Amino acid sequence: MSAKFPTAKLTDIAELNPTLGKKLPAEELVSFVPMASLSAESASVETTQDRPYAEVAKGFTPFLDGDVLVAKITPCFENGKIAQARLQRSHGFGSTEFHVVRARPGIAESRYLHHYLRLEEVRANGQRRMTGSGGQRRVPASFLADLAIPLPPLEEQRRIAAILDQAETLRTQRRTALALLDSLTQSLFLDMFGDPVANPKGLPICELQRLCTRITDGTHQSPAWQKSGIPFLFISNIVEGQINFDTHKFISADTHTELTKRCPIEIGDVLYTTVGSYGNAAVVSTKELFAFQRHIAHIKPDRSKLDSRFLAAMIQSPGVRQQVDKVAKGIAQKTVNLADLKGLSVFWPPLPLQQIFATRIASIEALKATHRRALAALDALFASLQQRAFTGAL
Repeated sequence: MSAKFPTAKLTDIAELNPTLGKKLPAEELVSFVPMASLSAESASVETTQDRPYAEVAKGFTPFLDGDVLVAKITPCFENGKIAQARLQRSHGFGSTEFHVVRARPGIAESRYLHHYLRLEEVRANGQRRMTGSGGQRRVPASFLADLAIPLPPLEEQRRIAAILDQAETLRTQRRTALALLDSLTQSLFLDMFGDPVANPKGLPICELQRLCTRITDGTHQSPAWQKSGIPFLFISNIVEGQINFDTHKFISADTHTELTKRCPIEIGDVLYTTVGSYGNAAVVSTKELFAFQRHIAHIKPDRSKLDSRFLAAMIQSPGVRQQVDKVAKGIAQKTVNLADLKGLSVFWPPLPLQQIFATRIASIEALKATHRRALAALDALFASLQQRAFTGAL
Protein backbone atom coordinates (compact mmCIF):
# COMPACT_ATOMS: atom_id res chain seq x y z
CA MET A 1 0.00 0.00 0.00
CA SER A 2 1.06 3.61 -0.40
CA ALA A 3 -0.61 6.57 1.26
CA LYS A 4 0.65 9.85 2.62
CA PHE A 5 -0.24 10.14 6.28
CA PRO A 6 -1.37 13.39 7.93
CA THR A 7 1.02 14.70 10.60
CA ALA A 8 0.57 15.97 14.12
CA LYS A 9 2.90 17.50 16.68
CA LEU A 10 4.09 15.01 19.23
CA THR A 11 2.79 17.20 22.02
CA ASP A 12 -0.73 16.90 20.51
CA ILE A 13 -0.74 13.11 20.47
CA ALA A 14 1.35 12.35 23.55
CA GLU A 15 2.13 13.79 26.97
CA LEU A 16 5.74 14.88 27.34
CA ASN A 17 7.38 14.46 30.75
CA PRO A 18 4.07 14.06 32.64
CA THR A 19 4.05 14.33 36.42
CA LEU A 20 3.33 11.34 38.62
CA GLY A 21 -0.11 12.77 39.29
CA LYS A 22 -0.50 11.27 42.74
CA LYS A 23 1.46 10.37 45.83
CA LEU A 24 2.02 6.66 46.37
CA PRO A 25 2.25 4.89 49.74
CA ALA A 26 5.82 5.17 51.03
CA GLU A 27 6.32 1.40 51.10
CA GLU A 28 4.81 0.65 47.68
CA LEU A 29 7.32 -1.00 45.36
CA VAL A 30 8.06 0.68 42.02
CA SER A 31 10.33 -0.31 39.13
CA PHE A 32 13.60 1.64 39.10
CA VAL A 33 15.40 2.07 35.75
CA PRO A 34 18.93 3.55 35.75
CA MET A 35 20.36 4.74 32.44
CA ALA A 36 22.58 1.64 32.23
CA SER A 37 19.48 -0.58 32.11
CA LEU A 38 18.26 0.99 28.87
CA SER A 39 19.93 -0.82 25.97
CA ALA A 40 20.51 1.05 22.72
CA GLU A 41 21.23 -2.22 20.94
CA SER A 42 18.00 -4.03 21.86
CA ALA A 43 15.98 -0.79 22.25
CA SER A 44 14.55 -2.10 25.50
CA VAL A 45 14.72 -1.77 29.27
CA GLU A 46 16.74 -4.89 30.00
CA THR A 47 16.60 -4.87 33.81
CA THR A 48 14.65 -3.12 36.54
CA GLN A 49 15.06 -2.91 40.28
CA ASP A 50 12.26 -2.99 42.88
CA ARG A 51 12.51 -0.01 45.23
CA PRO A 52 10.10 1.51 47.77
CA TYR A 53 8.43 4.68 46.54
CA ALA A 54 9.89 6.65 49.47
CA GLU A 55 13.44 6.01 48.17
CA VAL A 56 12.83 7.44 44.71
CA ALA A 57 10.04 9.98 45.19
CA LYS A 58 12.49 12.86 44.95
CA GLY A 59 15.31 13.37 42.48
CA PHE A 60 14.18 10.86 39.84
CA THR A 61 11.97 10.85 36.74
CA PRO A 62 8.51 9.21 37.13
CA PHE A 63 6.81 7.19 34.38
CA LEU A 64 4.28 4.40 33.87
CA ASP A 65 4.46 0.94 32.36
CA GLY A 66 4.24 1.40 28.59
CA ASP A 67 5.71 4.90 28.41
CA VAL A 68 8.55 5.60 25.99
CA LEU A 69 11.87 6.67 27.55
CA VAL A 70 14.21 8.88 25.54
CA ALA A 71 17.73 9.45 26.89
CA LYS A 72 18.35 13.17 26.46
CA ILE A 73 22.03 13.52 27.36
CA THR A 74 25.05 12.98 25.10
CA PRO A 75 26.20 10.39 24.07
CA CYS A 76 23.21 8.28 25.15
CA PHE A 77 20.78 10.02 22.78
CA GLU A 78 23.09 9.75 19.76
CA ASN A 79 23.68 6.07 20.58
CA GLY A 80 19.94 5.40 20.39
CA LYS A 81 18.95 4.83 24.01
CA ILE A 82 15.20 5.03 23.31
CA ALA A 83 12.85 2.31 24.55
CA GLN A 84 9.37 1.52 25.71
CA ALA A 85 9.37 0.88 29.45
CA ARG A 86 7.96 -2.60 30.02
CA LEU A 87 7.92 -2.76 33.81
CA GLN A 88 7.22 -5.30 36.53
CA ARG A 89 5.27 -2.63 38.41
CA SER A 90 2.67 -0.12 37.26
CA HIS A 91 4.87 2.84 38.27
CA GLY A 92 8.50 3.43 37.43
CA PHE A 93 11.23 5.91 38.31
CA GLY A 94 14.58 6.42 36.68
CA SER A 95 17.37 8.70 35.60
CA THR A 96 16.75 12.44 35.46
CA GLU A 97 18.34 12.21 31.98
CA PHE A 98 15.16 10.64 30.54
CA HIS A 99 12.46 12.41 28.59
CA VAL A 100 9.16 10.55 29.00
CA VAL A 101 6.67 10.22 26.13
CA ARG A 102 3.18 8.91 27.00
CA ALA A 103 0.86 8.20 24.07
CA ARG A 104 -2.63 9.66 24.41
CA PRO A 105 -5.15 6.78 24.50
CA GLY A 106 -7.21 6.42 21.35
CA ILE A 107 -4.87 8.69 19.37
CA ALA A 108 -1.39 7.21 19.36
CA GLU A 109 0.19 3.81 19.97
CA SER A 110 3.28 3.71 22.23
CA ARG A 111 5.11 1.13 20.11
CA TYR A 112 4.52 3.23 17.00
CA LEU A 113 5.96 6.33 18.68
CA HIS A 114 8.88 4.28 19.99
CA HIS A 115 9.82 3.18 16.47
CA TYR A 116 9.40 6.66 15.01
CA LEU A 117 11.62 8.29 17.63
CA ARG A 118 14.37 5.77 16.83
CA LEU A 119 14.58 6.88 13.20
CA GLU A 120 18.13 7.90 12.31
CA GLU A 121 16.98 11.22 10.86
CA VAL A 122 15.08 12.05 14.07
CA ARG A 123 18.16 11.34 16.18
CA ALA A 124 20.37 13.32 13.80
CA ASN A 125 18.03 16.32 14.03
CA GLY A 126 17.87 15.96 17.81
CA GLN A 127 21.64 15.96 18.01
CA ARG A 128 21.76 19.24 16.09
CA ARG A 129 19.25 20.77 18.53
CA MET A 130 21.20 19.81 21.66
CA THR A 131 22.01 22.56 24.13
CA GLY A 132 24.82 22.83 26.66
CA SER A 133 28.52 22.09 26.25
CA GLY A 134 30.91 19.16 26.37
CA GLY A 135 29.56 16.04 28.07
CA GLN A 136 26.53 17.95 29.36
CA ARG A 137 24.77 18.50 26.03
CA ARG A 138 21.09 17.55 26.09
CA VAL A 139 18.12 17.29 23.72
CA PRO A 140 15.59 19.94 24.84
CA ALA A 141 12.00 18.93 25.48
CA SER A 142 10.94 21.50 22.87
CA PHE A 143 12.59 19.43 20.12
CA LEU A 144 10.40 16.44 20.92
CA ALA A 145 7.29 18.56 21.49
CA ASP A 146 7.52 20.12 18.01
CA LEU A 147 8.23 16.88 16.12
CA ALA A 148 5.79 16.38 13.24
CA ILE A 149 4.73 12.73 13.53
CA PRO A 150 3.04 10.90 10.62
CA LEU A 151 -0.30 9.86 12.11
CA PRO A 152 -2.25 7.08 10.38
CA PRO A 153 -5.35 5.58 12.07
CA LEU A 154 -4.69 3.71 15.31
CA GLU A 155 -5.08 0.26 13.76
CA GLU A 156 -2.55 1.16 11.06
CA GLN A 157 -0.14 2.38 13.74
CA ARG A 158 -0.47 -1.00 15.45
CA ARG A 159 0.10 -2.88 12.18
CA ILE A 160 3.25 -0.88 11.44
CA ALA A 161 4.55 -1.33 14.98
CA ALA A 162 3.94 -5.11 14.81
CA ILE A 163 5.93 -5.43 11.54
CA LEU A 164 8.85 -3.44 12.97
CA ASP A 165 8.68 -5.45 16.20
CA GLN A 166 9.00 -8.68 14.20
CA ALA A 167 12.00 -7.35 12.32
CA GLU A 168 13.58 -6.22 15.60
CA THR A 169 13.02 -9.69 17.08
CA LEU A 170 15.01 -11.24 14.22
CA ARG A 171 17.87 -8.80 14.87
CA THR A 172 17.77 -9.61 18.58
CA GLN A 173 18.02 -13.33 17.85
CA ARG A 174 21.14 -12.78 15.74
CA ARG A 175 22.72 -10.61 18.44
CA THR A 176 21.93 -13.30 21.01
CA ALA A 177 23.61 -15.94 18.85
CA LEU A 178 26.71 -13.75 18.59
CA ALA A 179 26.76 -13.23 22.37
CA LEU A 180 26.55 -16.99 22.91
CA LEU A 181 29.48 -17.54 20.56
CA ASP A 182 31.45 -14.90 22.50
CA SER A 183 30.75 -16.78 25.73
CA LEU A 184 31.82 -20.02 24.01
CA THR A 185 35.22 -18.45 23.31
CA GLN A 186 35.70 -17.62 26.98
CA SER A 187 34.44 -21.06 28.05
CA LEU A 188 36.96 -22.70 25.73
CA PHE A 189 39.74 -20.52 27.13
CA LEU A 190 38.88 -21.40 30.74
CA ASP A 191 38.55 -25.10 29.88
CA MET A 192 41.98 -25.25 28.24
CA PHE A 193 43.94 -22.91 30.51
CA GLY A 194 41.88 -22.12 33.62
CA ASP A 195 41.57 -18.71 35.27
CA PRO A 196 44.80 -16.65 35.43
CA VAL A 197 44.18 -15.74 39.09
CA ALA A 198 43.69 -19.29 40.42
CA ASN A 199 45.94 -20.89 37.75
CA PRO A 200 44.59 -24.41 38.44
CA LYS A 201 46.80 -25.99 35.76
CA GLY A 202 50.00 -24.50 37.17
CA LEU A 203 50.98 -22.74 33.95
CA PRO A 204 53.95 -20.33 33.90
CA ILE A 205 52.96 -16.75 34.80
CA CYS A 206 54.81 -13.60 33.79
CA GLU A 207 54.27 -9.94 32.95
CA LEU A 208 52.67 -9.27 29.59
CA GLN A 209 55.61 -7.14 28.42
CA ARG A 210 57.96 -10.15 28.67
CA LEU A 211 55.96 -11.90 25.94
CA CYS A 212 55.78 -8.95 23.57
CA THR A 213 58.26 -7.08 21.41
CA ARG A 214 56.44 -3.79 21.95
CA ILE A 215 53.43 -2.31 23.75
CA THR A 216 52.62 1.25 22.76
CA ASP A 217 49.55 3.27 21.75
CA GLY A 218 48.07 5.16 18.81
CA THR A 219 49.00 8.63 17.73
CA HIS A 220 48.92 11.57 20.13
CA GLN A 221 48.82 14.01 17.23
CA SER A 222 45.74 15.72 15.78
CA PRO A 223 45.96 14.82 12.10
CA ALA A 224 44.56 16.83 9.20
CA TRP A 225 41.29 15.20 8.17
CA GLN A 226 40.24 14.40 4.61
CA LYS A 227 36.83 13.52 3.13
CA SER A 228 38.26 10.18 2.01
CA GLY A 229 41.51 8.26 2.17
CA ILE A 230 43.02 6.03 4.85
CA PRO A 231 40.62 5.32 7.74
CA PHE A 232 41.42 6.67 11.19
CA LEU A 233 39.91 4.61 14.02
CA PHE A 234 38.64 5.32 17.54
CA ILE A 235 37.83 3.07 20.51
CA SER A 236 34.28 2.67 19.16
CA ASN A 237 35.81 0.87 16.16
CA ILE A 238 37.09 -2.01 18.34
CA VAL A 239 33.98 -4.07 19.06
CA GLU A 240 33.12 -7.75 19.59
CA GLY A 241 36.66 -8.89 18.83
CA GLN A 242 36.64 -7.12 15.48
CA ILE A 243 38.14 -3.99 13.95
CA ASN A 244 35.30 -2.03 12.37
CA PHE A 245 36.59 0.22 9.59
CA ASP A 246 33.33 2.19 9.33
CA THR A 247 34.53 5.69 10.18
CA HIS A 248 33.98 9.29 9.10
CA LYS A 249 37.61 10.29 9.71
CA PHE A 250 40.25 9.83 7.01
CA ILE A 251 43.91 10.82 6.57
CA SER A 252 46.32 11.05 3.64
CA ALA A 253 48.98 8.45 2.82
CA ASP A 254 51.73 10.88 3.87
CA THR A 255 50.02 11.50 7.20
CA HIS A 256 49.62 7.75 7.73
CA THR A 257 53.34 7.20 7.14
CA GLU A 258 54.17 9.90 9.67
CA LEU A 259 51.73 8.63 12.32
CA THR A 260 52.72 4.96 12.14
CA LYS A 261 56.49 5.15 11.55
CA ARG A 262 57.34 4.66 15.23
CA CYS A 263 55.36 1.40 15.33
CA PRO A 264 54.09 0.01 11.99
CA ILE A 265 50.81 -1.90 12.09
CA GLU A 266 51.19 -5.55 11.04
CA ILE A 267 48.96 -8.59 10.67
CA GLY A 268 48.92 -10.41 14.02
CA ASP A 269 49.23 -7.28 16.14
CA VAL A 270 46.55 -6.85 18.81
CA LEU A 271 44.63 -3.62 19.47
CA TYR A 272 43.19 -3.02 22.95
CA THR A 273 40.95 -0.17 24.13
CA THR A 274 42.21 1.67 27.22
CA VAL A 275 39.66 4.43 27.94
CA GLY A 276 35.95 4.43 28.82
CA SER A 277 34.78 1.05 27.52
CA TYR A 278 38.27 -0.31 28.08
CA GLY A 279 39.25 -3.95 27.71
CA ASN A 280 38.10 -4.72 24.15
CA ALA A 281 40.70 -6.50 22.03
CA ALA A 282 40.95 -7.40 18.35
CA VAL A 283 43.61 -9.02 16.16
CA VAL A 284 44.80 -7.14 13.05
CA SER A 285 43.99 -9.43 10.12
CA THR A 286 44.29 -7.15 7.10
CA LYS A 287 47.04 -5.50 5.09
CA GLU A 288 44.81 -2.50 4.49
CA LEU A 289 46.31 0.74 5.81
CA PHE A 290 44.78 2.48 8.82
CA ALA A 291 45.76 4.49 11.89
CA PHE A 292 44.17 4.95 15.30
CA GLN A 293 43.91 7.23 18.31
CA ARG A 294 46.04 7.10 21.46
CA HIS A 295 43.24 5.49 23.50
CA ILE A 296 43.92 2.23 21.69
CA ALA A 297 46.93 0.20 22.86
CA HIS A 298 49.07 -1.43 20.16
CA ILE A 299 50.43 -4.79 21.30
CA LYS A 300 53.03 -6.68 19.26
CA PRO A 301 53.36 -10.25 20.56
CA ASP A 302 56.68 -12.07 20.29
CA ARG A 303 55.60 -14.67 17.73
CA SER A 304 58.03 -17.22 19.21
CA LYS A 305 56.17 -16.97 22.53
CA LEU A 306 52.57 -15.88 21.87
CA ASP A 307 49.83 -16.66 19.38
CA SER A 308 47.80 -13.53 18.57
CA ARG A 309 44.37 -15.13 18.97
CA PHE A 310 45.39 -16.62 22.30
CA LEU A 311 46.70 -13.22 23.41
CA ALA A 312 43.45 -11.44 22.50
CA ALA A 313 41.37 -14.01 24.39
CA MET A 314 43.70 -13.97 27.41
CA ILE A 315 43.67 -10.19 27.93
CA GLN A 316 39.86 -10.28 27.81
CA SER A 317 39.56 -13.26 30.20
CA PRO A 318 37.83 -12.69 33.58
CA GLY A 319 41.04 -12.98 35.60
CA VAL A 320 42.94 -10.42 33.54
CA ARG A 321 39.87 -8.18 33.42
CA GLN A 322 39.84 -8.16 37.23
CA GLN A 323 43.45 -6.94 37.22
CA VAL A 324 42.61 -4.22 34.71
CA ASP A 325 39.59 -3.06 36.73
CA LYS A 326 41.85 -2.61 39.76
CA VAL A 327 44.42 -0.44 37.97
CA ALA A 328 42.01 1.62 35.81
CA LYS A 329 42.07 5.22 37.04
CA GLY A 330 39.70 8.15 36.68
CA ILE A 331 36.23 9.26 37.72
CA ALA A 332 34.23 10.37 34.70
CA GLN A 333 36.14 8.04 32.38
CA LYS A 334 38.34 5.18 33.57
CA THR A 335 41.72 4.85 31.85
CA VAL A 336 44.28 2.04 31.74
CA ASN A 337 47.81 3.39 31.30
CA LEU A 338 50.49 1.59 29.32
CA ALA A 339 52.69 0.87 32.34
CA ASP A 340 49.86 -1.04 34.05
CA LEU A 341 49.02 -2.85 30.82
CA LYS A 342 52.63 -3.96 30.42
CA GLY A 343 52.68 -5.23 33.99
CA LEU A 344 49.61 -7.47 33.79
CA SER A 345 50.18 -11.01 35.04
CA VAL A 346 49.34 -13.46 32.25
CA PHE A 347 49.70 -17.12 31.31
CA TRP A 348 52.56 -18.40 29.20
CA PRO A 349 51.41 -21.87 28.10
CA PRO A 350 53.37 -23.85 25.49
CA LEU A 351 53.02 -22.34 22.01
CA PRO A 352 51.58 -25.58 20.46
CA LEU A 353 48.75 -25.48 23.04
CA GLN A 354 48.09 -21.84 22.20
CA GLN A 355 47.91 -22.76 18.52
CA ILE A 356 45.39 -25.55 19.19
CA PHE A 357 43.25 -22.95 20.95
CA ALA A 358 43.65 -20.56 18.02
CA THR A 359 42.53 -23.24 15.54
CA ARG A 360 39.38 -23.90 17.56
CA ILE A 361 38.73 -20.18 17.88
CA ALA A 362 38.99 -19.82 14.11
CA SER A 363 36.00 -22.15 13.72
CA ILE A 364 33.99 -20.05 16.17
CA GLU A 365 35.03 -16.87 14.37
CA ALA A 366 33.79 -18.32 11.06
CA LEU A 367 30.36 -18.90 12.63
CA LYS A 368 30.39 -15.38 14.06
CA ALA A 369 31.22 -13.95 10.64
CA THR A 370 28.17 -15.72 9.20
CA HIS A 371 25.94 -14.27 11.91
CA ARG A 372 27.43 -10.81 11.44
CA ARG A 373 26.65 -10.86 7.74
CA ALA A 374 23.10 -11.97 8.46
CA LEU A 375 22.74 -9.27 11.10
CA ALA A 376 24.02 -6.62 8.69
CA ALA A 377 21.38 -7.72 6.17
CA LEU A 378 18.69 -7.54 8.85
CA ASP A 379 19.88 -4.08 9.91
CA ALA A 380 19.53 -2.89 6.31
CA LEU A 381 16.08 -4.48 6.05
CA PHE A 382 14.98 -2.86 9.30
CA ALA A 383 16.15 0.59 8.14
CA SER A 384 14.26 0.11 4.87
CA LEU A 385 11.11 -0.96 6.69
CA GLN A 386 11.36 2.09 8.98
CA GLN A 387 11.53 4.48 6.04
CA ARG A 388 8.67 2.81 4.21
CA ALA A 389 6.52 2.53 7.33
CA PHE A 390 6.36 6.24 8.08
CA THR A 391 5.89 7.32 4.49
CA GLY A 392 2.83 5.11 3.98
CA ALA A 393 4.60 2.65 1.67
CA LEU A 394 4.57 -0.40 3.95
